[in-house]
Formats: sequence, structure tokens, C-alpha cells
Amino acid sequence: MSHRIDLSTRRFLKSLGGVGLAIGVPFARAQPAPREGTEFRAVKPEQSTESQAKIEVLEFFWYGCPHCNSLEPAIRDWAKRLPGDVSFRKVHVGLGPSWVAHQQLFYTLESMNKDAELGDAIFAAIHNDRQPLNKPDDMADFVAKRGVDRKQFLDTWASFTVRTRVRKATAMAQSYGVDGVPAMAVNGRWYTAPSMAGGNTQALRVIDYLIERERKRGK
Repeated sequence: MSHRIDLSTRRFLKSLGGVGLAIGVPFARAQPAPREGTEFRAVKPEQSTESQAKIEVLEFFWYGCPHCNSLEPAIRDWAKRLPGDVSFRKVHVGLGPSWVAHQQLFYTLESMNKDAELGDAIFAAIHNDRQPLNKPDDMADFVAKRGVDRKQFLDTWASFTVRTRVRKATAMAQSYGVDGVPAMAVNGRWYTAPSMAGGNTQALRVIDYLIERERKRGK
């Protein structure tokens, strides 16, 4: 047996369409603003950023982190849609001894302008193929199969430039109070993470909120 609506009822419902009312569909409610102290926190003291002309967003991560691996597709797509007044960069941290080799791998590839190109392959190797990639020779073999000069990789790995970038990343993580990954910072002033916001999608929403807040503040 079908449930039919008579003509007069149809006309009545149509007249209400302009105010957004329909059977079984409540009024849309605006999402509340993220809560400071719960979904994000202030960075104290505030940290300097690379550019005063743009709103800076940082992602603190570790190649070996399964949560970072889970976030990677979403944050990559999110970063592609950023407006011109926002900059985004990844900061590989070394919160434990087992993280340091991957940290040096990231900054070696960054120095060679290969970090973005090979990031997905590295995450997949570690988390899907169970390749630890925690030794320089294994890393060199891995990247060589993907078109990177093996000797150049190993020379860069051992370079002063890479060691300096590793030290700076470690110091930055300490300054922001990073105690787990993934985590994000906005403009040197705000800090959030999926663990604070309630998930990956929620964390990206908090970042968007903080970007807009900084934009209104005038960067």
C-alpha cells in the first residue's frame, strides 16, 4: 500500500519549501565554532613563521605513524585547495629513537626536492608492504628504484644541510609542545590534532576555522 499526499497537502508543503521545512527534515543548524582548550590550544610563546605575508600551516608527522598514514590522503587533498594567502609545509619530527632515521630520510628527500614526489610511496612501503626503511642503504635502494641517484642520496643523507634541518625540526617540535602525531599548527599561534578535534575531518575543520580567524586578524 502506497502513501499518497493529496493535492492540497502538496501545495501546502510546496509553500513551506522557501523556509527550508520538509517532512522528516529538520532545519539545518550551523556547526558551533571549535572550542579553544578542547579542540585547539594557543601556542605559548607564539612562534615565528617563515613568511609574514602568508598564514602558515604546519603538519607535524612521522613516516612510521599509522595515524599520519591515515591522514595523508585527506590532508594532501585539503592542501591542494588552499588559497594563495596560506602556505603549508610538513615537519617530520623525531619524538623517539626509532623515528630519527625516518626524520633524516624526509629531510634528505626534501633537500633533493623529492619529498612530495616520494611521500606516498614511502608511506605505502612502511605501512602496506612492511618495509621498515630504517637503514640508509635500504632507503637508498628504495629511492634508486624510483629514479633517484643512489650516491647522491647517500651523500645528501650525510650532509651538514640535512643534519641542520633535522636539528631545527626537533627544536621546532619542542617549541610547539608536540607530544604526538599527527598534529598541526596555524600561524605560530594555534595548535590542534585529530586526537584533540575528534578525528581527521574535524581537525581539518579546526584548521580552516583558525586560518579564517588569522585572516580576519590580518595575518
